[in-house]
Amino acid sequence: MNAAPEPMVELWRGDLLESWHAGHAVVCDAAGQIRHAWGNPEAVIFPRSSCKMLQALPLVESGAAARLTSRQLALACASHQGAPVHVAAVNAWLADLGLDDNDLRCGTEASRDKDLKLSMIREGQTPCRVHNNCSGKHAGFLTLTRHLEAGPDYVALDHPVQIAARQTAQEVTGTPIMGTGIDGCSAPNFATTVHGLAHAMARFATAIETDARGRAMLALRTAMLAHPELVAGEGRACTELMRAMNGKVAVKTGAEAVFVAILPELGLGVALKITDGATRASECAITAILVALGVLDPNHPATLKRMGAPLENWAGVKVGAIQRANGFCDRPLA
Repeated sequence: MNAAPEPMVELWRGDLLESWHAGHAVVCDAAGQIRHAWGNPEAVIFPRSSCKMLQALPLVESGAAARLTSRQLALACASHQGAPVHVAAVNAWLADLGLDDNDLRCGTEASRDKDLKLSMIREGQTPCRVHNNCSGKHAGFLTLTRHLEAGPDYVALDHPVQIAARQTAQEVTGTPIMGTGIDGCSAPNFATTVHGLAHAMARFATAIETDARGRAMLALRTAMLAHPELVAGEGRACTELMRAMNGKVAVKTGAEAVFVAILPELGLGVALKITDGATRASECAITAILVALGVLDPNHPATLKRMGAPLENWAGVKVGAIQRANGFCDRPLA
């Protein structure tokens, strides 16, 4: 293992290596044992949105989610597209709580769904908080807030919802919180190591109904696998990769090139961070790891779209390719 980031992804233009991306990654089991690692497993990172299932654990574990559907649990873990299906579902969830868009603390964001965004522009409609890619997570926060009979500022560090989120993150990663940042949606994000994040994903992978936490992890994992279209959206890496693996592996991206995977059949968790924050690289790297672990078909269109995909110019001419770096995941991780 190296302390320095390891080259994982390359962009070739013609016969010249034009750009490359390095990072840290860990494949871990539920006991915390590292099975495979690249770069520095103990590199400290903000997991960003890759940890939304961790942030949703107190919602389910507390009993606050007793009446929620599997679709709502998937949305609680989502960085969704803000497409009509997502907006309608979150609005219905808020209505069930007797709340509305003004109760969300995630901030306003234009829909990332191209058709809806253009339609709203043509009709002179203003984006709402519910269009924010994190609005499902925030609906979950509001549900827990109502259950705890707590105040409305649920993103405050001293709010019971965030106290629970911090404690849960520390317990499930098995790593002390190493810093606190504020995410794009205004919620606190708690720093951990790449190893700690992979350990948490492995615990989700092996969760069974033995206690409240196990049941909560299993419910969230099951919801993500059942509703990949809600976790991200059409054309997005999380949705397409989960579909390509036939609902057997859950994956989740995070801003600044973080990616995680939950592999129930192998009992493993994966976490990676590309140090320069390039999403194209994190998508390629997680794809390479999943192929090497034998859970993703190397010839599936979702795979080829992110690993080995041709780089085309505006005239449609192939001028290069983005691919895994030489030596990175170039053989099965048996």
